[in-house]
Amino acid sequence: MSVGPFNVKQPFPSAGIEQVSPFLLLHHAGPDVYAPGAIKARLSPHPHRGFEPVTFLYSGKIHHKDSTGSEGFLESGDVQWMTAGSGIIHSEGPSVAFANEGGTMELIQLWVNLPRDHKMTTPKYQDIKKASIPVLQENGFEINIVAGEYKGIKGPASTFTPILALMMHFTEGGFITVDIPTGYNTVAYLLNGKITSNGIDLEQYNTAIYKPDGETVTLSAQTNGQLLFLSGQPINEPVISYGPFVMNYPGEIKQAILDFENGKMGVLES
Repeated sequence: MSVGPFNVKQPFPSAGIEQVSPFLLLHHAGPDVYAPGAIKARLSPHPHRGFEPVTFLYSGKIHHKDSTGSEGFLESGDVQWMTAGSGIIHSEGPSVAFANEGGTMELIQLWVNLPRDHKMTTPKYQDIKKASIPVLQENGFEINIVAGEYKGIKGPASTFTPILALMMHFTEGGFITVDIPTGYNTVAYLLNGKITSNGIDLEQYNTAIYKPDGETVTLSAQTNGQLLFLSGQPINEPVISYGPFVMNYPGEIKQAILDFENGKMGVLES
């Protein structure tokens, strides 16, 4: 599918996979190569409420701005963790520098649900630079710890529910194990390469979902590659979504639409 200037794959939700609470949606854009001057379009200003859109930028340069006055310029390895909360309007797309230079663009956008008590929290924006993300080198894996704690090392992202988010780069022959708390939902998405996980072979664009029984996840690299590893405590509440709004009940969706139309989520020039 196309989303603004990006060619996007949607691992979930899909016919085979619904939400994996607290993770609602995963989009993988690219990798696409652009010649200098070939890309100009941005995603026009649009609203969100009730969840957190998170962007993991693997390559390229992105320019973000929103109705809170926040503005961010992301480069390869950076992450933006935006809390829509009660309502935010934002716009993002290739930066002017990237449009002029051209190059490869690849990113993942993840939607993380918010629990009912925080659906209407004040919007905020976390601009997380690659340099601030701890990196652990372990048995052929380079593990960038974005959120949560992995082997005693904490990531910089602030979250409303317990979440582990790891950007992994691996080399052929690498092997690690990841212990998952009982009850957590866990997903591994393979951007490229090939691994064997808990006895199952995974290739590029495959998604693995693990049982929430506290099992240990094994990752054995058959080639070089990259994967996004996500684990989190599920939010056991009703979920209803309509476009860019994710709430608990239909009446709350209607209110979100009214609030957006009445300018209560702020204003952002394109």
